[in-house]
Parts: sequence; structure tokens; C-alpha cells
Amino acid sequence: MILLTPELRAALRANADRSASGDHDPCPVLKLFNPLGAGTWLATELYDDDDTLFGLADLGFGCPELGCFSLSEIAAVRLPFGMAIERDLLFSTSHRLSTWTEAARRAGSILWAETLLRRAARRTGDELPSQDG
Repeated sequence: MILLTPELRAALRANADRSASGDHDPCPVLKLFNPLGAGTWLATELYDDDDTLFGLADLGFGCPELGCFSLSEIAAVRLPFGMAIERDLLFSTSHRLSTWTEAARRAGSILWAETLLRRAARRTGDELPSQDG
């Protein structure tokens, strides 16, 4: 599977350019995931080296973190049964990275945060629901 299409690459680079010129809180444009585990990455930016992504990373330890991660390292991961890290082809979001980060840290994972954000979108108001709600 191609992890970065030309369109995604262009969107990630545009976000990186905007972030370099000041405060910018873009929506993630790329979601990568481990189909056999808990690893999930949401990327908002791609740096000039064409390998370093910036965004929210969750390796399944209960503490999602903002930071940089390597596209080539993620692409090189080989999983059992000939599988590899995949791109979520249906991923789209209107939530900014700061919202994802807050929800993921409160929930302990990007996957649970996705559920919380969907629930919050169905409700009126901007407040995130509690972890057990």
C-alpha cells in the first residue's frame, strides 16, 4: 500500500509551510495504523526531508504524544502474515490536532479518542464527554 499519495504529500507539506510561519493548528490529514496492534499515527505535517512527519503518535502504551516520526521507519515495519502498517483510506476529520491531542491524552489512545470525538460531534456544544460517558 502507498502510505503517502501525491495529494496527501502536498497537504502535509502545505501544513508544514504554514506552521513554520507562525501558530498553526491544522487538522490531521493522514492516519496510519497497525492492523494487528494498537499503533496509530495522525500526521499533520511533512518536513522538507520528505521523511519526517509531525503529529500525534500512539504506540499503545496509554500515553499518546505529539512529536515527529519517520515515514520510512513506519513503512519498513513488517508484521506477521506479510502485513505492514496501513493508511486509513476513509480517514477525514474536521477536528484540529490540538483537539485530537486533548481527547487522546484524556482517553489514553487515539482509537478511543476517535470514539469520543464522534460522540461529541453528535451532541450539541463543544465540550468533550468524560471518558466513561
